[in-house]
Amino acid sequence: MTNKDHLIIFDTTLRDGEQSPGASMTRDEKIRIAKALEKMRVDVIEAGFPIASPGDFEAVQAVARTIKDSTVCGLARALDKDIERAGEALKDAESSRIHTFIATSPIHMKAKLRMEPDAVLEQAVHAVKKARQFTDNVEFSPEDAGRSELDFLCRVIEAVIDAGARTINIPDTVGYNVPSQFGELIRQLIERVPNSDQAIFSVHCHNDLGLAVANSLSAVMNGARQVECTINGLGERAGNAALEEIVMGVRTRQDVFECNSLLDTTQIATCSRLVSSITGFPVQPNKAIVGANAFAHESGIHQDGVLKSRETYEIMRAEDVGWTQNRIVLGKHSGRNAFRTRLKELDIEFESEEELNTAFARFKNLADKKHEIFDEDLQALVSEASMALEEESFKLVSLRVCSETGETPYANITLNVDGEEQSGEAEGGGPVDAAFRAIESVVNSGTELELYSVNNITSGTDAQGEVTVRLKRDSIIVNGQGADTDIVIASVKAYLNALNKLSDPVSRAHPQLGDV
Repeated sequence: MTNKDHLIIFDTTLRDGEQSPGASMTRDEKIRIAKALEKMRVDVIEAGFPIASPGDFEAVQAVARTIKDSTVCGLARALDKDIERAGEALKDAESSRIHTFIATSPIHMKAKLRMEPDAVLEQAVHAVKKARQFTDNVEFSPEDAGRSELDFLCRVIEAVIDAGARTINIPDTVGYNVPSQFGELIRQLIERVPNSDQAIFSVHCHNDLGLAVANSLSAVMNGARQVECTINGLGERAGNAALEEIVMGVRTRQDVFECNSLLDTTQIATCSRLVSSITGFPVQPNKAIVGANAFAHESGIHQDGVLKSRETYEIMRAEDVGWTQNRIVLGKHSGRNAFRTRLKELDIEFESEEELNTAFARFKNLADKKHEIFDEDLQALVSEASMALEEESFKLVSLRVCSETGETPYANITLNVDGEEQSGEAEGGGPVDAAFRAIESVVNSGTELELYSVNNITSGTDAQGEVTVRLKRDSIIVNGQGADTDIVIASVKAYLNALNKLSDPVSRAHPQLGDV
């Protein structure tokens, strides 16, 4: 494809997606997602914000060393220390990009930066030239471009292109724009900036008014040839433009769009499930493209039409985005080879034999409780096995819960705390509440429970329940996940998983240094 025909997909799940409260990811989790994005043929993977924390630096560095077929990008404010840190994190990448930004809207320049417009322009140019010392692939974003003055925006963009920026990203940072307005902004920038032909124009839209995808597609219609987006629309506040909706919107309506992406869309559903499992952010059933009901038909009229001709009510094939009817079911008689083979078909591979053995042991335990084990069970199981190999301060040894009509629920729990067994007990408003209180009687964590969410992984009364717990202590927010056929045990696993994340605050801390 030519630049005009090729819509570049820039995925920022690992950076902006991680800025969702509680969505912090470990280095290994970031690598798993990055590999899935690479397999999907995402053009650019924004791996993180290297200056944000030591953990983020290490994760960007690890992704840069692992990914070969996609460009790996690091975010940096228009500050020398940020850019140097990003350059260091990316130095081993096969293909790297530094994405630097500074705010250009009057409210941001005055209230946040406390800088005059000329000083902002000078800093933007300096940042691009600094980034060029590390890579020729430099992207510049005028933060809050959607509320910036057009004349000043044109001046800044012209100057940074002259300085060497080859991608100009126009962010609707606060989700303020509407499609007609945002599309017109992109058209005017391309027309008015004299050297606009030397750069690819990109957009990064937030979903505060539910318009991120619409604004992005309007921008593409008006000349943008890169879209910044995330899997499942993950992101801080109301999230970002959803990758799956952007890609399938453009691909399905080739009568309207003059470009297309190079993505392997059959990987979308798998990638969606992976991100949901790792972050603990469930996908709503009626979510476009990747929701459980996205290709379901209950109305008799709809069912009749689809049976006669699929095109009557379906504008896409479920198979094209990775949904499949191939439901190979494993059970307690399945062997290690069948287990390994099925996981490989799901694009899950193990770094070591120890990881495989841990996952297989958990599979056998689950198979004793649950007759049929589906792909979704395996995804959750592998995520749990990966967490089990990490350093854990708190481990569940045993749990006894009593809950009966007319009696106050009671829980007795034994935990392994840094190698020493400790027990606690408590009453609560329900069995889960009692179990959590019993944990706190042992650990006294000083945390605040911000979210408790339960989702079934598959259907049936023997289905695993997947629990997400969000805990907050001081300025750090983490999500914990747990899965089990017993929902109380799943809840305890999730709570302990969150506590273990909090026990490593340095690598987990993710300051909100910027919002592009």
